[in-house]
Amino acid sequence: MTRVWFVTGASRGLGRAFTQAALAAGDRVVAASRNVEPLEELAQKYPGQLVRLPLDVSDRAAVFETVDRAVAAFGRLDVVVNNAGNMLFGMVEEATEEQLRAHFDVNFFGAVWVAQAVVPHLRAQGSGHLLQVTSMGAGGGFASTGMYAAGKAALDSVSEALAMEIAPFGVKVTILQMGGYDTGLFTKGTVATEPDPAYAELRAKLAEMWGDEAGPDPSTAAPVIMELVDLPEPPVRLIVGSASFDIVLQMEQARTEQYRAWERLSRVAAG
Repeated sequence: MTRVWFVTGASRGLGRAFTQAALAAGDRVVAASRNVEPLEELAQKYPGQLVRLPLDVSDRAAVFETVDRAVAAFGRLDVVVNNAGNMLFGMVEEATEEQLRAHFDVNFFGAVWVAQAVVPHLRAQGSGHLLQVTSMGAGGGFASTGMYAAGKAALDSVSEALAMEIAPFGVKVTILQMGGYDTGLFTKGTVATEPDPAYAELRAKLAEMWGDEAGPDPSTAAPVIMELVDLPEPPVRLIVGSASFDIVLQMEQARTEQYRAWERLSRVAAG
């Protein structure tokens, strides 16, 4: 049986790669994005398999309406990829209230609106798999990308709770902790703060540390997702990317060592 996918942020990056992989596998896809014109090529290549719907995930009413249209298009939803997101790049002190609220409206609230909209349909079916795209950086903040990590960390926690809540209905949730892929997140998908000269030295160090490496093509992550959705009992959390896997484990080890270093002080308090 062919599956029906609903993918947000489907016009570029990981969303497009997952959409293309699903179509190539013979599945049907409802692709949602602010701008669906870049998906015209796929619509022509896979006639009858792809439905394109414009959507701004920060608009809760629009999300619910679009999800209803997605279900109506093919009669059900089997795989939902909650992928839409952007980057707020800059130091915490530099971020304006407008920038922070707009960022969380997409990266956190937008993902929650999609989850709220699709869960009733999946629950009624008694099946479905919700893929929540977060980040390998969700486990801790890093200078200049702290707001992005914060939104993904919040989504991470909500997704774990959601997995517990809807498991009794036969609906699966997997948190995809994505590595750094060449998705355009740091170019087209970035809002930058106004640089404060006080952080010039730190910015220079970060630029030297990161270099010009754009990361692997998003299509290299698609086989992982295609294998994942075939699993009868998928994991609740999955790191996507070999290098990212090693980095996340190193981060976890460093955090554990820090806890142990201060264990004496922690145990002074009861509770």
